[in-house]
Amino acid sequence: MEAERDDSGQQGRQETSEEQADRNLIELLQELRVIQTGVQIVFAFLLGLAFTSRFPTLDTMERYTYVVTLLLAVVSSAILATPVALHRVLFHQGEKVRIVALSARLTEVGLVFLALALSGATLLLMDVVLGLTAAVVITAATVAMFAGLWFVLPRTLRRP
Repeated sequence: MEAERDDSGQQGRQETSEEQADRNLIELLQELRVIQTGVQIVFAFLLGLAFTSRFPTLDTMERYTYVVTLLLAVVSSAILATPVALHRVLFHQGEKVRIVALSARLTEVGLVFLALALSGATLLLMDVVLGLTAAVVITAATVAMFAGLWFVLPRTLRRP
């Protein structure tokens, strides 16, 4: 059995690598359930937007922003659902460690696309409400926030 260190750095759980992979997969799939809800909300908002009375008044840039943002939400959803598909197909083949490693990478990539989709939605809405200059400034701040909270902060907190 391999011992895993707990959050305080002390020897904690006594679990095999297979048990650790099982636990890590369960935790990852739970995280993905939470993320998928956000993706679905953004996607539903974007779908509904095209059917509003104001949509035909969008200028060319706003329409392109809409299309790109919608596609980013679709890609994000597909990537973030892939770990579930991997688990469904491969879980009886003794590949949990590989599934967890690949799923963790896919989740990071999916978060990039989700951050871009949310930023695109922010750009579109702020452009319509406040104008392009304010929209660009607010969207830049949004991108910086996602980068900082979702990618920089976790990496700075990693233990060596």
